[in-house]
Amino acid sequence: MAKSKKDLGVVYSTDQGTMCPLCGNPVATCRCGKNDALPAGDGIVRLSRETKGRKGKGVTVVRGLPLPQAELKQLAKQLKQKCGTGGTLKNSTIEIQGDQRDTLLEVLSSMGFKVKLSGG
Repeated sequence: MAKSKKDLGVVYSTDQGTMCPLCGNPVATCRCGKNDALPAGDGIVRLSRETKGRKGKGVTVVRGLPLPQAELKQLAKQLKQKCGTGGTLKNSTIEIQGDQRDTLLEVLSSMGFKVKLSGG
């Protein structure tokens, strides 16, 4: 849960410098971003199309990518460029606007991932 500005506490200390907003430790000793564990999975990337909760607008969801968060962000950017649409990265899943399953299947397969279509 994200903290509000009032709950952050000390932002800068003359003794230790800039403080991490998540854990409150000095940035030099902060371990928040360094504990990015790879998501557990079976090694298969699954592509599905969803409309639930989006007022009828469809998105293609990419799940099961065995990459750390920083690499997922870069991959999401590449996939959005290949499809020529927008998208986002949420909870280790990439959402691309529209029905882009065929395009993403080709692109991810050429990158060496084992890809399956899931859902209807």
